[in-house]
Amino acid sequence: MRRLVSGPVKTFSIGFERPEYDELFYACQVAKRFETDHHELVVKPDAASMLPRLVWHYNEPYADSSAVPTYYVSQMARKHVTVALSGDGGAEIFGGYDRYRIHASRRIFEHVPEWARTFYREQVFPRLPNSMQGRKFSYNISLRWQERYVDGLSFVPAFERDTPLLSEDFREVLRRSDDPANVLRRYFAKAPTNDPVSQILYVDTKTYMVADILTKVDRMSMLNSLEVRVPILDHEFVEYAAGLTADWKLRGNKQKYILRKLAERVGVPREVLYRQKQGFSLPLVHWMRNELKDMLMILVEPRTLDRGYFVPDGIRKLIDDNLYRGRTMSGRLWRLLMFELWHRNFLEKFVRPAGLFSLPLIADSRRQVPSAAPALASAPVGE
Repeated sequence: MRRLVSGPVKTFSIGFERPEYDELFYACQVAKRFETDHHELVVKPDAASMLPRLVWHYNEPYADSSAVPTYYVSQMARKHVTVALSGDGGAEIFGGYDRYRIHASRRIFEHVPEWARTFYREQVFPRLPNSMQGRKFSYNISLRWQERYVDGLSFVPAFERDTPLLSEDFREVLRRSDDPANVLRRYFAKAPTNDPVSQILYVDTKTYMVADILTKVDRMSMLNSLEVRVPILDHEFVEYAAGLTADWKLRGNKQKYILRKLAERVGVPREVLYRQKQGFSLPLVHWMRNELKDMLMILVEPRTLDRGYFVPDGIRKLIDDNLYRGRTMSGRLWRLLMFELWHRNFLEKFVRPAGLFSLPLIADSRRQVPSAAPALASAPVGE
């Protein structure tokens, strides 16, 4: 882009006061290398005051916390441009998420006989204390490889294995409905490849990318009257990338292998290319124990608990574990908070608690879900 335009490219980046979440230094390195007109903004915890407004504009219980920095980077960009380019889609097409590397490394556990893994899940795991270190990991590696990936993206099973949260009425709804995780399983069955890595990229492209990543950017940019285009998702380019063998995307521990090699050729600094992926996320662990602590308390208000979705003791235990016992529950609490804010915006005036569980609910990628109840469990949103 820098080669093709007459003046400097305008670039925009978001940072945080917590250094482990801040990437402004690396963004500045790239901006200097390509002599861009660079703009930066540090997002602070008072951004939480925007949450009810953002929830309103999503129209659904959407819980990807990176919507907050996406909103602010779009707001900043709109002051300078009306159309912007993003790199969304690169991770799903070229294997950029850490979970791809982690999942590939766990294939080694499939050498353990199936009967032994089944015995562990059914007989040993239920007897382990919830606080035991490695408990989630041990369950996950006992599954077959496709189920292992589905389990990592589906919220309901993990919620129920650790701290039961769903009320008995809500569980009954799920028992009578299609398993939300079947959306992922159906795409695994449709994947036009036998290679495990390529199958995972196909599933994420069909689900996580379109239902989470692109939804987030589209709604947050449009909220700021900014049009964001995604050149890496040009259909001919995607078709070309899909035809590459998996080792061009994930080679050993190197993710997005071919993109990194191409970036080296055009001069992207090595310290930017070969560093640990951070992701575009909020410092939720810190915020949930400090600035967002008071907002979390709406989860244990009678107004919230009386809806009948969740077990009150389970919600209280999550909050206590996060605030006082040193356990990191920020992702779960964020999802519950977004669900409650959404419910207050859209359903509270129209649905009485006694009628929440009367509708037949089916989680299916081909049909519109007629009620909000299972949506908390069906969207494969990242931690």
